Amino acid sequence: MQRILVTGGNGQLGSQLKLYSSMSNDFEFQFTDLPELDITNESQIESVLSSFNPSWIINCAAYTAVDQAESDANMANRLNTDAPAILARISDKHHIRLVHISTDYVFDGKGYFPYAEDHPKSPQGVYAQSKALGEDLVLANNPTSIVIRTSWLYSVYGKNFLKTVLRLATEKGSMRIVCDQVGTPTWTGDLANAVMKMIEVSANAGIYHFSNEGVCSWYDFAKAIVEIQGIECTVEPIFTSEYPLPAPRPFYSVLNKTLYKSTTGASIPHWRDSLKLCLNQLNDQD
Repeated sequence: MQRILVTGGNGQLGSQLKLYSSMSNDFEFQFTDLPELDITNESQIESVLSSFNPSWIINCAAYTAVDQAESDANMANRLNTDAPAILARISDKHHIRLVHISTDYVFDGKGYFPYAEDHPKSPQGVYAQSKALGEDLVLANNPTSIVIRTSWLYSVYGKNFLKTVLRLATEKGSMRIVCDQVGTPTWTGDLANAVMKMIEVSANAGIYHFSNEGVCSWYDFAKAIVEIQGIECTVEPIFTSEYPLPAPRPFYSVLNKTLYKSTTGASIPHWRDSLKLCLNQLNDQD
């Protein structure tokens, strides 16, 4: 039985993988997060690897506060650039394959056609730059690594757009959401399955894209959330210029998933179908 070490085990994807692990008998998982494992601490990493001896590491840990990164560049770079490089170097030494999660933000968002894996990167802002460099260092330090870029992640866990919309809809009954940023919402349930499919087929090293199918704006996503949940709420479309934030956002960040689908043979659910499943999961918790 293959063993899988998951870093960032308390985050959105890590928590979803915990749910996956509870229903799978094919792999043995160990989930880690602060304080038991600081992935910037080489001796701690070595200690965990020697005691668990995994075949794979899934690195779900990241600094994801996009706007805060603009004023906290040191920490963003430490977690998104330095830590993945350390994990890659140590995992390579122990002949362990690394799956590293990255982001659509590595592109500038000025395109109009779904981005393929080999499209030139042009990250805008501290968060995006730290993730883009992290990708490079992962592949340079462990050539057997797999980098999976994803977008607009949401789940029943932690803080995310879905939960913010539900809170605002309930508390205020109205909201203004940007309509000129286009991408694809991705449910962590589907991303967790995608990561595990890549491991099951022992995919070739390199970069892969995964998000749900379909395209929408943040406004469309918010409208769908309140409609499916059955909340009476007015959602007003606005432009990005009307809601300025410290970090720049890509206006178009749809990902081309052809390589993932050909590698795994798997189909990908539409974002609206997966949104319904996530909301059902959230409602079951209440």
